[in-house]
Amino acid sequence: MIGRMRERVVAACDGASKGNPGPAGWAWVVSDDERTAARWESGPLGRATNNVAELTALERLLASVDPDVPLEVRMDSQYAMKAVTTWLPGWKRNGWKTSAGKPVANQDLVVRIDALLDGRSVEFRHVAAHQVDGDPLNDFADRAASQAATVQEAAGSALGSPEPPPSPDTPVAGAARRKAPRRTGGGAAARSSSRTIKAKFPGRCLCGRSYAAGESIAKNAQGWGHPECRTADA
Repeated sequence: MIGRMRERVVAACDGASKGNPGPAGWAWVVSDDERTAARWESGPLGRATNNVAELTALERLLASVDPDVPLEVRMDSQYAMKAVTTWLPGWKRNGWKTSAGKPVANQDLVVRIDALLDGRSVEFRHVAAHQVDGDPLNDFADRAASQAATVQEAAGSALGSPEPPPSPDTPVAGAARRKAPRRTGGGAAARSSSRTIKAKFPGRCLCGRSYAAGESIAKNAQGWGHPECRTADA
């Protein structure tokens, strides 16, 4: 495990799936100065969803950092962050069922993350993905996860691996427009999945929470729901 380095460890983690589901990978990065990578690791997952990749990245990060050191985790996945901070207590009370009575998706990963969070100080910070001059640690984790998904090989500082290449989803500085965050792969399907509309009627998202008429919703593979849950399969 990464030993005690300072009063607080700043880290980022990310997952990638080329097709959702498709070839997937995970990555985490730890920094000594909150901007540059001091240690990092990435690995392949075979065929998996974005959600599995995101949760796996968080699990591997938590398992690799000394639990006695306060930790700041930067993530661009609303689903993974809310799964282990907002939704988890209710899932546990409901016997690992959503409020709709359905089994919680990716329960095995969430249970392991819950155990790793027990008794430790962890602050989660959401950062935007694929932004010009965005969070450098999240960008590094994104690039490493994307490379792991593409080549299906492990990499990291302990292996002497070179820094992962730039992500094709992040625009270069000075670009006229910024691309939408990668969620479901390329092409028309990705553009469609990122579109949000105002709900004409109240309904219930697949995460188990309801949404009101007039609230922004987005289409995912199984129906309409909260934009941040568009890749959720719960």
